[in-house]
Amino acid sequence: MTLQAKLPENTLKPKDFATDQEVRWCPGCGDYAILAGVQRALAKQGIPTHQIATIAGIGCSSRFPYYMATYGFHSIHGRAPAIATGLKLARPDLQVWVATGDGDALSIGGNHFIHAMRRNVDLKVLLFNNRIYGLTKGQFSPTSEYGKKTKSSPYGTVDNPFHPVSIAIGAEASFVARTIDVDAKVSAEVYSAAAAHVGTAFVEVMQNCVIFNDGAWDHLTAKELRADMTLTLEHGKPMIFGVNRDKGIRLNGLTPEVVTIGANGVTEADLWVHDANDEDPTRTFLLSRMEYPQFPVPIGVMRAVRKPAFDQLINEQVQDQQAQKPADLQKLLNGRQNWLVG
Repeated sequence: MTLQAKLPENTLKPKDFATDQEVRWCPGCGDYAILAGVQRALAKQGIPTHQIATIAGIGCSSRFPYYMATYGFHSIHGRAPAIATGLKLARPDLQVWVATGDGDALSIGGNHFIHAMRRNVDLKVLLFNNRIYGLTKGQFSPTSEYGKKTKSSPYGTVDNPFHPVSIAIGAEASFVARTIDVDAKVSAEVYSAAAAHVGTAFVEVMQNCVIFNDGAWDHLTAKELRADMTLTLEHGKPMIFGVNRDKGIRLNGLTPEVVTIGANGVTEADLWVHDANDEDPTRTFLLSRMEYPQFPVPIGVMRAVRKPAFDQLINEQVQDQQAQKPADLQKLLNGRQNWLVG
């Protein structure tokens, strides 16, 4: 079963996806921008609200379903991908979104997260990454940087942080993207691309928590730094960045390096051309490891490849078996061997 036919263009507006609930995030929280961006993307795609469902786990991000005028379910800690998988199998006609956080998805929910990626269930997974446990008032999370001092690590955490996009690529997710809460242009492109993808579409949103981890991404979001510290990926185009658009990324074998265009004979033809459709995840994984301050942080769609979706394959199996001769229920209950107990 496929999604119902889309409505005519401009039929839906972002406000059609807003509920009558008071949005209760802290003033200045990056979640407001994510909510607005997703509502705009859903309105643009033209699929009616009753054909969409939003599933969440536990955390600040997981209030998302309350504010989306779609079907929704606020589930349990870390289990949103599992519940969303069950929903997609039972209702393949629905477009299913998952709202989760860095703690919800990558700590207690780690196994559910990686197996959703591995199976390529047709889900749109938004991971709000503020590098902190915000709902429980400021403990370090699986993405907190090494040495981070928090309420649960007063002398600095000694944990090595997870890199969400690296995990998704390692699990061979068919769609992987990253954006920043305050970057409306890139976010709009990423959310729309995720909505259109068939299979697991994973989006990491680097999001600010103004109360417990304010400024977590200032090195990327400050206006005077953004052009030099981020690399906006465009499929089929060379990787160029910088205020003057004079810096680029070149591949030296499998080692990326920053170069200056025009220096030492370097031209745009020498630069790494982004291929989001590359079937081999090796080069995409290299992108996921590019970090500040050695490299600009890549944002945009990193990977978008076609693979059979888990829910489609399962439902095809079910339909195939249903088309065959009905089984003898009593034989199935008895099994191959049975005993009479007297």
